[in-house]
Amino acid sequence: MQLNTVIFDIDGLLVDSEPLWNEAAAEVFKLYDVTLTEDQYKTTTGLRTKEFVEWWFTHFNISSNEFANGEKKIVESVLHKIETKGKILPGVPYIFEFFAKRDFKIGLATSSPTSLIDLVVGMTGIGHYLHATKSAESLALGKPHPQVYLDCAGLLNSKPVECICFEDSFNGMIAVKAARMKCVIVPHASQLKEERWGAADLKLSSLQNFGELHFNLFAS
Repeated sequence: MQLNTVIFDIDGLLVDSEPLWNEAAAEVFKLYDVTLTEDQYKTTTGLRTKEFVEWWFTHFNISSNEFANGEKKIVESVLHKIETKGKILPGVPYIFEFFAKRDFKIGLATSSPTSLIDLVVGMTGIGHYLHATKSAESLALGKPHPQVYLDCAGLLNSKPVECICFEDSFNGMIAVKAARMKCVIVPHASQLKEERWGAADLKLSSLQNFGELHFNLFAS
């Protein structure tokens, strides 16, 4: 079936926010005398903040009464950090224009809250390209469950097999593939050579490296 829809993740793909999430989480976890290693943090990249907090607070035996408070503090902190020092990643204007020129329906699907969608759309100036956005914030399950991608496709009136999705995280990649959509993975440079990206349909080092050849391979 011919592709006619593209859906993008946000964190770590459009804006270099993953280090800022890490920074915010580290600051909040420190209030509870908890420190995550880099490897521990990587295992939960792509999860919603709610699930991230519940997972690690449970792991470190922090009372469930603190779950909501920890989540709130991290989200408030990261929004401030992204607004004040977040950087738009290379290729963002290019990739949106690439698909707009081909009359693709364009959406965003993220584990992050709606407030972050609004912030990043404003920072990147991509609002006029978008036909739909979807946050997993209020869904029963977030990534790696495919619901946020299926819901975004529904808002775009697209079938899953008509969609190509861009992701940067392992949990996001699994969500895309579970939704039966094509996946382009753009991992952080430090993770680019990891074998786990083999489930993706295409791996790139940057959004700006996606070109006509790649598109034609997907379209054929």
